[in-house]
Amino acid sequence: MVIELPYTKGQHITLTLADEHLIGIYEPNDLGREAKETLFEGALTALDDFLEGCTSLLVIINDATRPTPTSAMLSALMPRFEKAGITDEMITLLVATGAHRAVAERELAQLLGPWAERLKGRLVSHDATDEESLVEVGTTRNGTPITLNTLLFKSDRIIATGSVEPHYFAGFTGGRKAFLPGIAGYRTIEANHKLAIADEACALALEGNPVHEDMMDALLHIKAPIYALMTVLNKEQEVVSATGGDLIESFEEAVEVAQQVFCVQIPSRTDVVISVAKFPMEINLYQAQKAIDNGALAVKDGGTLILVASCREGIGGEEFARLLSSSSTPDDALEKINDTYKLGYHKAAKMAAVSKRITVMALTDLDDKTIRSLFLEPIDDLNRAVDEALDRARKRGVADPKVIILPDGCVTVPKERHDKS
Repeated sequence: MVIELPYTKGQHITLTLADEHLIGIYEPNDLGREAKETLFEGALTALDDFLEGCTSLLVIINDATRPTPTSAMLSALMPRFEKAGITDEMITLLVATGAHRAVAERELAQLLGPWAERLKGRLVSHDATDEESLVEVGTTRNGTPITLNTLLFKSDRIIATGSVEPHYFAGFTGGRKAFLPGIAGYRTIEANHKLAIADEACALALEGNPVHEDMMDALLHIKAPIYALMTVLNKEQEVVSATGGDLIESFEEAVEVAQQVFCVQIPSRTDVVISVAKFPMEINLYQAQKAIDNGALAVKDGGTLILVASCREGIGGEEFARLLSSSSTPDDALEKINDTYKLGYHKAAKMAAVSKRITVMALTDLDDKTIRSLFLEPIDDLNRAVDEALDRARKRGVADPKVIILPDGCVTVPKERHDKS
């Protein structure tokens, strides 16, 4: 069969695969479609009362590395703001960049859609390293210092927007993640992400996950009322669910839907898995690594994972790359991480742990030397790489090696059918 896989925006890669090798192509589940306007209307039923008397409104939005439908959310929110007498001058859009870079001018249309020209002057990109824009408010139960953007404490109403999907160490994105790491200080993010090395910090896990606990603890220090608007998207990145109101309740409701959409049942782990980082998550290796972590869940010990991701803006997080490239083996990298931690090392730890168990090949725009330094095998032809991976399985004694394909590997979480968790 001939299969087209996404590579970057507007580009695809063609894979030709014998039918007998394919176990299945697994994508997020389709729950049906309802007009997003109707979904937003239902999620915003209590917003008018929430906005009554508002004189300064902070709206937290995701950056351009996320598929969150921010422009559609603004189209649902702006008429409500106008109805409440909230002028543009009373609104601040705060981009929850976490430790990422600021929003680029070229990304405004993607991020804000038809509202770009009107609202670009109201947009502020959070800067985790700008101490003057941060305030320390306490510590979490895990000892993480909580520093947050001062704009949180200069507004009398806060609206948090986001999308909810599985996250490889926070359990799920969305909800509380808008605040930590979204608009937290660098040392807060660093301390929080260090907890990602724990076994409990993994996809779908919330209870007992120390990363999630930190995020929840940060919310206790925010005094202004918060209204949340959370979405769940399907494989076409269309809105299939919208929840609104209380931040925690709306997040929990969205998590239930997200599990139905993004958790896919596979018959068993297999010898070869192709995991694709889909636009916009293929922006860099730092983001695309999520496709490695999820894809690895479907690979047998000793098998092969093939990452497909353009990494059009390079590596993305230099610290994790420096750590891996300075290590002779995955075990060496893990020892270094145990000895000291810098932001990004959690990414290195996850990649090193995967590389110890399976072979990871990568089809990207990065140069071969860089790829090899990260314990990945660079490839430039997907078909040839699959043939090599099948041959590798045969040499290990597998008579009939099989393939699983995840065309949206950053958010698709494969689970074996006997796994009841």
